[in-house]
Order: sequence, then C-alpha cells, then structure tokens
Amino acid sequence: MTEQQDSARYVSLLTRNTLALVLAGGRGSRLKQLTMWRAKPAVPFGGKFRIIDFPLSNCVNSGIRKVGILTQYKAHSLIRHVQRGWGFMRGELGEFVELLPAQQRLETSWYEGTADAIYQNIDIIRMHNPEYVLILAGDHIYKMDYGTMLAAHADSDADITVGCIEVPIEDAPAFGVMAVDGENRITEFAEKPENPQPMPGNDKLALASMGIYVFRTEVLIDELLSDAETAGSKHDFGGDIIPDVIQRLKVTAFPFRLAPSGRPAYWRDVGTVDAFWQANLELAGITPELNLYDRGWPIWTYQDQVPPAKFVFDDEGRRGMAVDSMVAGGCIVSGSQVRHSVLFSNVDVHSYCEIEDSVIFPDVEIGRHSVIRKAIIDKGCVIPPETRIGVDPAEDARRFHLSEGGVVLVTPEMMGQRLHYAR
Repeated sequence: MTEQQDSARYVSLLTRNTLALVLAGGRGSRLKQLTMWRAKPAVPFGGKFRIIDFPLSNCVNSGIRKVGILTQYKAHSLIRHVQRGWGFMRGELGEFVELLPAQQRLETSWYEGTADAIYQNIDIIRMHNPEYVLILAGDHIYKMDYGTMLAAHADSDADITVGCIEVPIEDAPAFGVMAVDGENRITEFAEKPENPQPMPGNDKLALASMGIYVFRTEVLIDELLSDAETAGSKHDFGGDIIPDVIQRLKVTAFPFRLAPSGRPAYWRDVGTVDAFWQANLELAGITPELNLYDRGWPIWTYQDQVPPAKFVFDDEGRRGMAVDSMVAGGCIVSGSQVRHSVLFSNVDVHSYCEIEDSVIFPDVEIGRHSVIRKAIIDKGCVIPPETRIGVDPAEDARRFHLSEGGVVLVTPEMMGQRLHYAR
C-alpha cells in the first residue's frame, strides 16, 4: 500500500470515528427581518442553497457521516429543509443526520450558550460513543476538508483543536483571537478583544477562531460537566471553556489556509445584511473566490422540482435577459433586464423591469415597470407594478430596512403582505 493510500485510510478511520454536532439554533439578529420567520442557518444563500448546507456538505465530503444538528430558534423551515434534502444517509451503515431540538433534556432552560447546547445533549454523545467530537457553527459559508483538521489533531496528540483563519486586525474584535507558539499550540485566547493581538511578524493580521472545534470525547464531556457547575459562566466555548483550558490541556490551532480544491481558503460570516448581500453577489462574478461549480466538492441541498429558467421576448425595449447573474430553475424573466444579480427559484419578473445588484429570494413576483437596485427581496414578496426600490434612499428608509451600506431589505410584511409562515 502506498504512502498516499495509507494516509487516506488513516483519515478515513478518523472521520468514521467522529461525531459532528452543528450549532444551528441562533437567531442571527443582525440579519434583521431576514430572520423574522427562520433561524440564520435556514436563510437562503447562493441561488438555491441554505446556509446550513455548507457545513453539512463539508461533513459529507470529508467522510463524516454521523451528524447532529442542534436547533432552537424558529426552527421549522430549517427542520423541513433538512428532512427534505438530507435524508439520503443510510442508517444501516451507521450514517445519519439527526435533528436535536432544544428540549430541556438536562435543564429547565433552553440552550443558553454554545457549550450549554452541547452539554444538554451529552447523553446523545455518550450513546454514539465517538472517539472525536467535531463542533461546528451552522451559519458560516465555506468549503473545508475536516479530515485534514482531524489528522492534525490526532498527529499532535491534542486534547482540543480550534479551527482558525487569518483576518485583518481591524476585523478581529468580532472574533475570538488567539496567540500560538511555533508548534501551533494556543498560548492565549481572548473572545472579542478590544485590542486584538496581531500575528507574529504581521501586525496587520490576527489569528481568529472559526467556531470549529475538535475534542477528544472524554475531554469534551469532562469540560462540559465542569463548566455546567461553574458559577458565573456563560457556558460558551469561546468565552469560557477555551480560555480556561489552554493552561492545563493541550489546545492547538489548525490554520485554515487552503480550500479542498487547493485554492486560498474562503470563509465568510454572513451575519449582517451588508455581508450577506456582498457574499451572494460575489458568486455572480467571473471567477468568485467560492466556486460553486467545483464537481469535486459539491454543495448538497434539497432540490425544488422545477423547470429550467426561461427568458422571453426579444423586442427592442422589451428583451428578457440576464447578464453577470445567477438565475435558478423555475424563473421566468419576461421582457426585463437582470444585471449582476442572484435570482432564486420560481421568481417571476414581468416586462419592462430593471433589476441590478440584487438578491431575489424564491417565489417572488415582480410587477411590470419596476426598478430594483442594490436590494434583498425576501421569499414570497409580491412587488406591485411600477415599484421603485433602491432609487430614493429616503423613501427606502421609510418603507423598508436600509442597511449602513445602502442595501435595501424588503420582506412581505413591509409590503403589507402578512404571510405568517416559516420561510
């Protein structure tokens, strides 16, 4: 057997003995009304996916087939999506994607922090009895081979490994920031510091936590039990557990620098309206950093059964067309122009419209002679004819949500359409 085959088998054994737990209960309040009826991991992204699909696809593509998803806030649309799109695992082979809703298993409260969410499912961890537990956030956009991180964790004989990424020093106060020695052992860890410590030799960058952790299972259980009994703890991995253990356990950093394709690492926290809008529109570029067309690392999701997108009319002034855009199946662009935009499934654009720099969620209808610029239109909106969005900032701020970066967020409720359903 070659060295490469030995290495692949080694990683395969590691992933087979790993349980991934995805924290997907967050509200994502900085996304404003986009999370009025859904949790942040259930927010649509990239023309046909939901945010949760990215960490789940990373698990499947990495060979991790034992996955639990911890849900809490307004989870119906998330649960429905997972049931529809992620039911292909084979239980006979020990594969599963389990939904673990907050149900007060060990306490009388709901999940109160990232560590508490795992603690309240400690019996499930013991039942599956994995050698390693991989803890993931369910609300980030990236491609990552967790097998390489598990191998680094095992090779260094670490108790805990923290996935990290280099970020500009001015952005670092939004993250957990760490300092490491020459062997990537974490020597300091501060959650959202006001004055983050720069990386050695580069005062413009800091080493930030991605919210990804590998634990040896017995270490995780011991630390969760200890943290649960600690007065004043907020029961958070970044705020409590990691800073507490770095002096008494071996805690290493795993720098995420290369995506599975070998391209530079891409990782986005699409936690604000502006960041979400920008990350979606980046995908419409000629060579985006995140390659959704990579057949070697596909993003899995639930597929709507819809016909191909259609563009109709070719008259002067009434030409159905899309340029520098992504248009999902089921869309009909009828005699209108779509430029540098992302249209999800089943969007109907009636004639004489101009859509530019916009993200249009599924099941949206846009009436004739409408103009939409630099906007996010939520699922199910019916835009009346001759509506102008993204043209007059004062009017946009009065009727809709106008972000700091000038992105207009429109929901059905803002249009007077009280749908009252999980989206």
